[in-house]
Amino acid sequence: MKRHKYQWMISGLIILVALAIGIAIYNTYSPRSTSSVSTAVVKDHYKIWKKAYLRGNKQQEFVKTNNKNSKDQTLSEAQGYGMLITVMAAQQDFGSQKTFNQLTRYYVRHQISSDNPLMAWRQNHKGIAMTSTKEEKTSATDGDLDIAYALILADERWGSKGEIKYNRLAKKLLTTIKKKEINPTTKLPKVGDWATGPKSATVVRTSDLMTAYFRKFASYTNDGSWTKVAQNSQIVLKRLSDQQETGLMADFVTVTGSKLKTGKIGAKEVASEHDNQYGFNACRVPWRVAYDYQIYHSQSSKQIARKMCRFFADQKQITAIYKLNGDPVGDYTNAAFTTPVAYAAQVVANPELKVRYTKVLTGKMSTKDYYPATIQMATLLASSSIGK
Repeated sequence: MKRHKYQWMISGLIILVALAIGIAIYNTYSPRSTSSVSTAVVKDHYKIWKKAYLRGNKQQEFVKTNNKNSKDQTLSEAQGYGMLITVMAAQQDFGSQKTFNQLTRYYVRHQISSDNPLMAWRQNHKGIAMTSTKEEKTSATDGDLDIAYALILADERWGSKGEIKYNRLAKKLLTTIKKKEINPTTKLPKVGDWATGPKSATVVRTSDLMTAYFRKFASYTNDGSWTKVAQNSQIVLKRLSDQQETGLMADFVTVTGSKLKTGKIGAKEVASEHDNQYGFNACRVPWRVAYDYQIYHSQSSKQIARKMCRFFADQKQITAIYKLNGDPVGDYTNAAFTTPVAYAAQVVANPELKVRYTKVLTGKMSTKDYYPATIQMATLLASSSIGK
């Protein structure tokens, strides 16, 4: 039977209305990455963090890593965090270029040498200055990666026509990272420039597999070798995630050969008795992979973060340090473990964890424990930028 033209029009309108309703329902009930963190809360925390941990003078500042009442000490890891936090705060209009420049001058002052822009991994207050011993004038890759990434963000935020040429510093540092801190066979980050032996050069700190950073380095420098670093890091993260039902991975692993064969590290082989557990290094992995999904929409990173979130959603509370099978080692909580998971839950839209742990992410910040406070600050900043 031939249908009247108006019947066709009415049918078309019905289809369009139904489609619009469907889209509205999907947008209402489907998981989406939305932040539960307000900029005002983050700004208040940033003020507290700065007062508690930034030290120095009008020219240079560093992030104090030891107890409030003891002589000042800092690490390249901390300087990287400080520079990252400051420029991310500036992206939200409350971090200052002045503070970032003070932190940058300190980094430049404590490069290993005039020919080696990697930062010496530790300095202590001696006399009137912060100094490194000969043994401390080696690098820790995680600090250098954060410093390089922060310099790129600074260049994008403020440009490099002022006193400090962020672009030059970033590119010089990246050239040296590639030469001294990337394994030439696996194309993965080593733990530091000192890791040159046949065994030490294969050791990988899982939280150094910062795929979002490597993607940024590739586009910023037009150097495709960083894309390979990103790809291989993604492969290893996925393999480690697949090895455990929990999705947890150890602080350190070994990776060998061009086929990226993963191996285990024993306790106390690198840094602590928890080297082969989900400890104070690997606790940063949920943050790093969730950030890659937030910035670059990597589906592999999303799957890794979601698997970890599913495990933690089944726990009554998130405690510090786990065996890879999910058995807790400690019976205490620590923001270094809770806030990366809380941030990941925001990014991959795990509603149960968002409800339970947003208050932890935005909760009171320690003023006497640098590491958890600083990770909380970094993940807060990343969380408040979701969807912006």
